[in-house]
Amino acid sequence: MLFDRRDALKALGLAPLALAAGRTFAAPDKTAADAEAERVKVITLVQPAVAAVCFYGGQVCGSGVVISDDGYCLTNFHVVQPTGSVMQCGLADGKLYDSVLVGQDRVGDVALVKLLPKKDGDKFPFVKLGDSDTVEVGDWSLAMGNPFGLALDFTPTVTYGLISGVKRYQPPEGKGTLEYTDCIQFDTSINPGNSGGPLFNMKGELIGINGRGSFEKRGRVNSGVGYAISINQIKNFLAHMKAGIDTDHATLGARVSTAGEEAGTLDNLVFSQIQDDSDAARRGLKPQDQLVAFAGRRMDSTNQFKNVLGIYPMGWRLPLRYKAAGQGATKETLVRLLGNMDKEVEREDQPNDKPPPGPRPNQPPPNPAAAKSAKSPAAKMVEAKKGYANFYFNRQETKRLLAAFKKAHGEATAFTGNWKAEGDMKLADGRAGELKLEWIDDKEGFTEVKLARGNIAPDALKPLAPDIPPADRFLPQGSGGLLSALFQFKLFFSKLDAAGGFKSNDSINPGFTHGGMEPVYPIDADMKVKVGEELTKSRIDCEVIRTAVDNYVTKWYFHPKDATLVGWETTFVKEEDPCEVYACDHKDVNGVKLPHCLIVRWGDKVYATLTIKSYTLGKK
Repeated sequence: MLFDRRDALKALGLAPLALAAGRTFAAPDKTAADAEAERVKVITLVQPAVAAVCFYGGQVCGSGVVISDDGYCLTNFHVVQPTGSVMQCGLADGKLYDSVLVGQDRVGDVALVKLLPKKDGDKFPFVKLGDSDTVEVGDWSLAMGNPFGLALDFTPTVTYGLISGVKRYQPPEGKGTLEYTDCIQFDTSINPGNSGGPLFNMKGELIGINGRGSFEKRGRVNSGVGYAISINQIKNFLAHMKAGIDTDHATLGARVSTAGEEAGTLDNLVFSQIQDDSDAARRGLKPQDQLVAFAGRRMDSTNQFKNVLGIYPMGWRLPLRYKAAGQGATKETLVRLLGNMDKEVEREDQPNDKPPPGPRPNQPPPNPAAAKSAKSPAAKMVEAKKGYANFYFNRQETKRLLAAFKKAHGEATAFTGNWKAEGDMKLADGRAGELKLEWIDDKEGFTEVKLARGNIAPDALKPLAPDIPPADRFLPQGSGGLLSALFQFKLFFSKLDAAGGFKSNDSINPGFTHGGMEPVYPIDADMKVKVGEELTKSRIDCEVIRTAVDNYVTKWYFHPKDATLVGWETTFVKEEDPCEVYACDHKDVNGVKLPHCLIVRWGDKVYATLTIKSYTLGKK
């Protein structure tokens, strides 16, 4: 519809101008008005969950965003580094909430804190996590936070702009820390104080945590280039941080370069150096092998490889495709990743120049009120331990997961004494026979594990007895230590608590701890090793419990939906492959659900399938 401009001017009391006006103008575009209304609606929806992260006493040092109704809040590591473990967070309701550091990712510049409610049972407003892999250049975005500490009532500032780039790389600011990999670049204005605040898409979904920007020389005015850690990267580390872990990012233990770059040509990516004690070396990778794909992404440049590698936690297993030097066939294997903080060859060519400063405020001097933080209820939720940001939360996550496991599997702790299992055993080479397993406790308190297949003499081992020949710990031959793994199985089910037999010689893995989350790739009873799409489809992201007894370290994998045991892996020597056992066909045995099918793998090969027809548990 067209309006006479003179009528509009008359309505405003500007009659003389109306007489002079002879043109008409278009009515405001409804599409633009609707978009504006929708934008305001989204801002109103997410605003209550945006936090101002403060020193104890209320002095603002950065921003954050609440992601669960029980108060878990994401921010930057560099925001909470000066606050210590106890802080306060302000929300748009104008209130300050006592808060505590839960977990941290120093390499990726992320931290998880927890806000404590004013009254037990109160719920917090929170935002939904989005999918940052769907973000495209040109998308609109919203940044929220508290730049320069402007909002004394903690109502966040909102800015609006474009996504300028995706999958960007920003090198470390310190020695291996504050490295932004696969991050989101945007022109949405952020300034000092926005650090740790949320970046939203126009659905109000959290797609990143703002952490770094490019500033003009005085470091106070944004030049229109900001960077956010992608939410999909954070998802990989979230279970680790919830478990109070001081997380580490992954490296491969191998250096990748472009073939022919010294000759001035760009050719294929090849492994130029491989660390001897890395899993990559154990999987058979050699210098001059060609890298084809990693973690499901095709690799075309060294920067792309480093960028993708940086979004995963240390210890994860991920698929890698390569071509052996001089051969045309493409191979695929699973590789366990080393830690970013480890000294290894891959870091030799890291850039040394520092990136532009992030959007952090000038750090204020220690607040006098900080001394009162010891009286905060959050102070009771802090427990220091090497390798952990806050071991208190590791204990909480361990208790929660074990309670869920007991609900799924029942209680076996009352069944003391000897155990037996009988069934069939089939080796990967086709040999088969009747299976007989025994767990026998002797008078000295050691448990002996015996495994017999058909008429063949049984293999036997007392894993905790002194002076065991090293080779015996890996019996049966070719299994990587199945007897040791089966010893752990009974120990776990029959002594399911931190004091129940798990005493470690390893200070980093003390007895019984939550290990965050890791991908697991179960093998079916047909014993075929999956590759490609089948491997991807078989992946289950499992919660992890780490146990240690003597020098044995075991990872236990639990299904995220119901805490059913998916499998476990046991190792005695760090530089050796663990014995992997995948558990399925759980059936009731005297009120306890035990696996009746165990598939055993060592290295790149499946060893055997154990089909158990019956268990005999020790008397109550």
